[in-house]
Amino acid sequence: MNHKRTVKKHTIRLEGNPEIIFPLLCPVREYEWIEPWKCDMIYSDSGFAELDCIFQTDFALDGPRDTWVLCRHEKPKLLEFVRVNGIRTIRYTITLWQIGRGKTESEWQQIITGLNEEGDHLVEGLSDEDFKHRMEMLQRMLNHYLTTGKMLKFTGINK
Repeated sequence: MNHKRTVKKHTIRLEGNPEIIFPLLCPVREYEWIEPWKCDMIYSDSGFAELDCIFQTDFALDGPRDTWVLCRHEKPKLLEFVRVNGIRTIRYTITLWQIGRGKTESEWQQIITGLNEEGDHLVEGLSDEDFKHRMEMLQRMLNHYLTTGKMLKFTGINK
């Protein structure tokens, strides 16, 4: 029997070249530009994102504590994580390509699969609109950081 699955995909434009953006897509570097980012690094030879890097997150809206494994790391164009908790898995792929001088387009895709009844319920409740909203928030935060060098605080998001 197959459990529930959904695919969410969104493309965003970013202010910078892939070589500048790619290193920021790292569990350690995300502290610089994502509020409220928090993770526990489990394994990394370099201390940053690299092939087979493992870290954990615990965000209430995402279900139980997640373990992330970086399974593809192709500088500066592609990152792929497998993200697992007790109720669902996500294969999370981020692809970057330059579209002009100082401009990058990026595709963010998640393939989300329930592992049990609770996970199936979570997957069924995921809306395209909520995913789009999350991606638009990431775009605003990352572009703010790329253009100012500072984190966009939640107090400034609605301005």
